[in-house]
Amino acid sequence: MPRTPGEDHFQQAVTPMDSDLGLIQVFTGDGKGKTTAALGQAMRAAGHGFKVYIVQFMKGWPSYGELKTVGQHPNITIKQFGRPDFVDHDSPEPVDVRMAQEALEHSRDIVMSAEYDLVILDEVNVALEWKLIGIDDLLALMEEKPAQVELILTGRYAHPEVIDRADQVTEMREIKHPYSRGLLGRRGIDY
Repeated sequence: MPRTPGEDHFQQAVTPMDSDLGLIQVFTGDGKGKTTAALGQAMRAAGHGFKVYIVQFMKGWPSYGELKTVGQHPNITIKQFGRPDFVDHDSPEPVDVRMAQEALEHSRDIVMSAEYDLVILDEVNVALEWKLIGIDDLLALMEEKPAQVELILTGRYAHPEVIDRADQVTEMREIKHPYSRGLLGRRGIDY
C-alpha cells in the first residue's frame, strides 16, 4: 500500500495507547474551551475504540449539549455530580460540598478500576479552589492512578501542586470574549 507524505514521520512520532503510558493532562486558565478540549480528547479516544469516563464536578444541568451527544457514544460514559444551580464560591451549600466529595470518591473508584483508558475530571480544579474537595485527596488520586489510565483535569485555578504533578498543562487565556459586551451564553455554542 503506498504511503502518504509524512506518514513515516508520523508513525515514528506516536506511541500506541496500549503502551501503559497514561499521562496526566490539565486544561486550565480563564479562557473558554477547557471542557471542550477535554471532550475533543474523549471523542478522539473513543474513535480509536478506547473506553472513556467523564465525571463532571458541580454540574447538574441536564441540558448541556455534550450530554446529548458525547453521552450517546457507546465508548463514553458521563456522570454529573451537582445541582442544576450555580455554586456560590463564597458560601457553598453543604450539598455542594457533599456532591463534590462524592464526585471525587466516584472518580477514584473509576480510575483505580482501570476499566477505562481515559478519565476526565471536568471542573475538578474549580471544586478544589472553592474548597469543596481537599488537595491531598486529589494529589493522592493523581499519584496512585494505574499507569495505563490517561487522566485529564479541567477548570480554572489549577493548583500549583496539580500543575507540578501533571505531564501536560495547557492554559486557555481569554483575549476577547462576547460576554464583556453583555452577550450571554448561546445554546449549542456555549453550552
